[in-house]
Amino acid sequence: MSVARTIGLGVLAVCAFGAAVACGSKDQNPPPKSASTAPGGSKDFNKWPKDDKSLCHSQMGWRDKPELEVQETVGPGSIKPNVRRVYRWVGERENRKKLLVCREIDTNLDGIKDVVRLFDDKKGEAKHEEADTDYDGIIDVKVDFVAGRIAREEIDTRHASTPAMWKPDVWKFYVDGQLSRIRRNTHCANGKADTWEIYRGGQLERIGNDSTCDGHVDRWDRDTERILALEDQQKQAQAEAGPPQPVTVGLPDGGADGGKKKK
Repeated sequence: MSVARTIGLGVLAVCAFGAAVACGSKDQNPPPKSASTAPGGSKDFNKWPKDDKSLCHSQMGWRDKPELEVQETVGPGSIKPNVRRVYRWVGERENRKKLLVCREIDTNLDGIKDVVRLFDDKKGEAKHEEADTDYDGIIDVKVDFVAGRIAREEIDTRHASTPAMWKPDVWKFYVDGQLSRIRRNTHCANGKADTWEIYRGGQLERIGNDSTCDGHVDRWDRDTERILALEDQQKQAQAEAGPPQPVTVGLPDGGADGGKKKK
């Protein structure tokens, strides 16, 4: 395993969708100094722990795989490397190339990694992300991607999870990268969804509530005015586009009777 350390401003490109993660770039401000510190971490760069609780290692064990290449960079506001990228070499000879398979960041600069994103080692597309948004050392956001686009997000807004048990209370679902529906657990003690939100065109359309905690919606509340306005917009767009034009498919010799001209 080779390790390359680059001292300079790196671009932080890992963001947890829907999470309050300080995801910086060279044009953004560094995380606030008052941000919480993870267990074992320190705001004093000189006291950063040797073990940064690598999320890439917990996900794929890069320390034990010499075929992987690791690069570390310094991000905005930091004076020590707080961004780690893990690469895998794929292919042979002239087709051999290096693909990013994991990237993790210490966003609050306490010496502990708190955001990680895994990538497909064939196409290099994002496939999974996890984040500790309150810096307590426990993951509270998980995101899945399909073809590099966000598809599902689970959030533990109550921060009730433990290292051994994942307890999300919000589930978000996306279609073609756009929010489609949300399930929430707001009052049922069983931890299952009791509120359903349906979105269309990125806007909330209706909300369903399960008051008896039996897993079924007891009442739907709809935004009737917004739905009618959206339907009017769609009808207007169709009217402006005009009726569909007929498509003429020519026969091989221009004839209309199977290709043979009558004498």
